Order: sequence, then C-alpha cells, then structure tokens
Amino acid sequence: MTEETKHTNQLIHETSPYLLQHAHNPVDWYPWGEEALGRAKKEDKPILVSIGYSACHWCHVMEKECFENEAIAQVMNERFINIKVDREERPDLDEIYMNAAQVMTGSGGWPLNVFLTPDLVPFHAGTYFPPEDRGGMPGFPKILAIVSDYYTNHRGEVDKIKSQLRETLQQITRMVPSKAALDANVLAKAYEALESQFDPTYGGFGGAPKFPNPMSLSFLLGYWKKTHSDRALSMVEMTLEKMASGGLYDQIGGGFHRYSVDDRWLIPHFEKMLYDNALLSQIYAEAYQATKKERYRRVVEEVLDYVLREMTSPEGGFTSAQDADSEGKEGKFYVWTRDEIKMILGKEKGTPFSDYYGVTPQGNFEEESNVLHVPSSPGKVCDLYGLTIQDLEKLLEKGRQKLLAEREKRVKPNRDEKVLASWNGLMISGFVDGFKVAGNKKYLQAAEKAASFILQKMKRSGLLMRVFSKGKSHVNGYSEDYAFFIQALIDLYEATFEIGWVKEADDLSRQMIRQFWDEAQGGFFFTGEENERLITRSKHPYDNVIPSSNSVGVFNLLKLGTLTGDDSLKQKAEQTLRLFYGFLSEHPAGFATMLSGLSLFLDPEEIGVIGSKKEARTLALLKEINHAYLPNRIVSLMDPQEPLKKGWLPFLTEKGPQQSPTAFVCKNFTCLPPVRDEKELKKVLS
Repeated sequence: MTEETKHTNQLIHETSPYLLQHAHNPVDWYPWGEEALGRAKKEDKPILVSIGYSACHWCHVMEKECFENEAIAQVMNERFINIKVDREERPDLDEIYMNAAQVMTGSGGWPLNVFLTPDLVPFHAGTYFPPEDRGGMPGFPKILAIVSDYYTNHRGEVDKIKSQLRETLQQITRMVPSKAALDANVLAKAYEALESQFDPTYGGFGGAPKFPNPMSLSFLLGYWKKTHSDRALSMVEMTLEKMASGGLYDQIGGGFHRYSVDDRWLIPHFEKMLYDNALLSQIYAEAYQATKKERYRRVVEEVLDYVLREMTSPEGGFTSAQDADSEGKEGKFYVWTRDEIKMILGKEKGTPFSDYYGVTPQGNFEEESNVLHVPSSPGKVCDLYGLTIQDLEKLLEKGRQKLLAEREKRVKPNRDEKVLASWNGLMISGFVDGFKVAGNKKYLQAAEKAASFILQKMKRSGLLMRVFSKGKSHVNGYSEDYAFFIQALIDLYEATFEIGWVKEADDLSRQMIRQFWDEAQGGFFFTGEENERLITRSKHPYDNVIPSSNSVGVFNLLKLGTLTGDDSLKQKAEQTLRLFYGFLSEHPAGFATMLSGLSLFLDPEEIGVIGSKKEARTLALLKEINHAYLPNRIVSLMDPQEPLKKGWLPFLTEKGPQQSPTAFVCKNFTCLPPVRDEKELKKVLS
C-alpha cells in the first residue's frame, strides 16, 4: 500500500475535486449530509466544518500541515465529526458560516474552519491555523483541545453563544422594503463613494491586496454614459489599462489571475477563476463599445481564447478554476528568468522582449524569476533598439507564441473540472459580448454550445442543477444559478434573435419565482423550496466578487417583462429594488450591479428591428446595435416570416406592418422616428 493511499475516508465517493483532494487524509472526513449530521447528534459531538475550494492556496497549505498530520488527525477523529465542504458546490453553507466567522472574529477567508453544535449552530470559527503555535497564532492542536473541552465542560456558555449567534445571523438576513421614491440621486451617491475609494496612481479601489472590481467599473461606465462625467470614464480606463499591463494579466497566455498581492497589479495570486475572466471580458467589451479602442477588444479576444483553450470541457461547459500552484510552488508555471527568455528567443530578440515585459536579471518574484508586465510605453523600447512600432509588435507576437509553446511543456497547475451553472452563465454572457465586439462566430458558437449543454445535462424535472462533474449533475441550483443562466439566455437572444432562447429564459424565470421569490417582502432568497433547510435563509444581498442573484434578477425581470409583455415581472423588479433601496442609499459601493439595474429601471432604452434575420440590410442594422455602448438596452427583433407567441415583443407588434428592415429606438420614454439605414442608426444610438 502506497503512502498516498494509506488512508481513505468518506470523501472518496464525491465528484468535487476539492473534496477528492482530501479523500486520502488520515482525518475521517465526511461530505455534508445525513450520515455525518446524524452521527453528531447520536454521539453528541461538536462538528468541525472545513470549507474551501480546489484552487485555494492556503487550503492546500493547511491540508499539508494539519490534515495530513496523523497526530492532529487522531485528535480530530476522536473529538469531532469532521465535514469537508466545497464552497463552490455549497455557497449556501459558505455564506452562513462565513457570516458567523465575521461576527465572531471580525474577519473571514478560506480555508474557513467553523465549529458547530450538532444542531448546526456555530460557536467558534477561524480561517487558517498552523500546525503549532506560530507568529502569535495558536496552533491547530491547541484550538482543537480548547474547543472540545469548552463544548464538553461549558455547555451553558455554548448554548448562550449559540442563541445569540442564531439571532444575529437571522437579523443579518432581515430587510424591509423602502417606501421612498426610486430616483437617480442614489446613482450620484454611489459615484461619489467609488471616487473616494479610487486609487489615482494605479487605478482600482483601495490598497493591497487589490482585487479587480468589474461590476463597479461597469457601473461607472454606465454613469459616464448617463451623465457625461469625464472623471467616471477616466477611472474606468485607467484601471483597465493598469490591470491589462500588470502581472495580474497573463501576458503570455491571456486571462486574469484572481487578485494582486500589491497595489500596482504587479504580483498576482496566481489562481485563475472562471468568474473573474467572465466578468472582466464583459467590462473590456463594454469599454471597447464605449471608446472603440482596439486595446480593449484585444484583451477580450485574448481572455476568451484562453478560456476556449484552457477552461472548456469537451462537452462545451466551462470548468471552474486553475490552481495557483504547480510542482508545489505558487506561480512556478507562469514566471520566467531573463536568461530563459534569451535562450528561447535568442539574444537579439530576447533582450528587447525582456525589456518590454519588465524582465530583469534580479527578477521581481522568487529566485530571480519574473512576472511579466508592461512597465513602460512601446515607444521607449523602440527608441532603445531602433525599432518601428510595427517591428516591435511582430517581435512581441512571435515571442509570446514561442514562450507559450515552451510553457506548455511545463507541469500545468491543476484544473477544477466541475461545471457550475452560475459561473457558466456569466461566461456565456462574456462570449456573447466577445462576439458582438469582435464579430468572430467562434465566440457565439462557444456560448450556444455551453447553453445547450446546461439545458441538456443540468436540468432535471424542470429544475436547474448547480454542478456537473464526472458525468453527472447534482445539487439543486441556487438563485444565482438561475439568475446568471437566465441572463445568459437573454444575452444569446440579443445576439441571435432566436426566440427559443427567450422561451427557455421565460420557463426558467417562472421556475425561479416559484422556488425563490419572497411573496411577503419581495426579492429572491438564495435557497429555494427544493434546497436543504438551514439555520437561516438569506437573500444574499451584496455584489461581491460576483453579482448577487437579486441584482441580476432585476435585469432579467425587466428585460423578460418587456420581451414577453408580462408586466408582473417588471413589478417584481421594482419590488426587488425597493427591498434593497436602503442598502443602495447607505452602502452603494457594495451594490454596483443592483445600481446598474436601478439605472435600467429608471431609463430603459428599447431598440427593436423588424426584418428578416437573413437579409443583409437587417444584419447591417444589428451590427450597429452590437457595436454601440448601450448599458440600458432591451433589444428585440421581429422576423415577419417567423411565428411569435401571442403577446410577445409588444414593442414591435404594436407598430403594425412596416417596410423591412426598420429599426425603432425609444429612450427616456420618448420614441424617435423609424430608421432604415445603418449610418442613420449609428447616429441615433450615439
């Protein structure tokens, strides 16, 4: 028996890559489920729930240091029921217990280690623990002993903590709808809040570690469109430029890493997440539509090409993440020494290439290695080496291709193969945006293939499943799975005008309302009627690294209500905005997507075309719509040759017979004269 398989626990039957990583720990891990929870009640033992995800660097560290340590595992097995949770499969558990950790300790993160009573209420929590006392941090064995003794010998105190925390967690989730008028003043407040947090030197918001914040950038871009604020546009452009020039962006292979450990976007935390690349491809596409700067379109194409190459399953779904580590070292796959580059490209080409990408003999990372970035303008490198801009661009392009080919020979970071409905929804929208700005049909085909895969493989009895892994789908979808995938279906309609996408979106939207809608206060709960009942039921309000299901739900309800003529959907959008309006007013920076939804509610821009989808003149009109920056757009097309469900596309059906093709634009609740020429339409849209 090898050392690797000396131990096998209950995780061996799971499909989650993160859980399988722990299947041979000496810890007697269980997945979350009746077996473990029933045993905790029967034996009256506290539960240790350890939550993480496969690409989490510190999760790997704690596993090696603690969960592979036989002495520590023995204490865990004797005193606790131990449960491993993949936060990406069970975001409902992650949210509740992360909230608890933040209430108890003032901070949170992953790995998240929470100690529960057998009735699932937390009474102690923390994140990473070292194997012994270190740097002022107590070692994990000491924590285990203290928590176990406290549970056994101070049951009254545990019950008191439990009662207080249960009430606190339930208070966090309580909201009351606002009776105030929904108006644009809150948008100005949000702009001011974001401006006050803006880093004028390096772009982005706040200091190190610095995360890309595409939702705030998207809000600012929409605010610029609405108010013509040059400052709002400059904040967006500076941030996009700095991120794309920094080490946060993979200069050789495309795609963005998760965050920068410094405030300059230079040294990344190297894991790559699908959702980051989905949302960032969307904001760069929006920036291209707004400014027509080729730099932004190039980033969109490079990100999407990376996802097609590295993050797409054979069936067409998009996989979840790539690790930061390979061969046991963070970033090893991505970094280069100057000598390596000169050896691969030759000294004549390797030297200017290295200077352009900030590669120095001493390095900017570990062991004289370099994270590639673009520290100065191409003009400086051209002057230094007597090159034209065109010569430099050719040199860089060929150099990147050679380095990418060389990098492919290295040991790759592990890839989390599971397909998540929610993140796939975001990525499908990214591919649709890529098709709109680049006109490349491979992006549209990738979006359609992924959507068809989800509809065929991740729906069961009308319900959307969250996870597809190892050939099977499981875990009933949460409201974010429905919201993001419905948005993707609407986006596909706006790119193809195949009415079938609207039908699928409408069917899922009605299922989402049945499962998640709160009839009493409005808004969508995160967990639905078919999800497991936990100690509290949240509406998951904030737009964090991904938007909330309620924020995206506002867009979906407004757009589907307009496309299908169902005003009850628009009313639900307004109810949702009213429920969150207090938050929008008091904490606008945490609700960027919801604020963009409020802008759509206040000032929708309806654009419709009557004409054959196959006719060149119709396609010319649609191309202008695709290239225009229209953040509050609701676009529809009626092909006179195609049947239409009664009541659908009322914006166009009420126009009566028209000369084909004709475009109609209504903004600020005012309709402009019909347009039949693409040049005229371009003027109207601008």
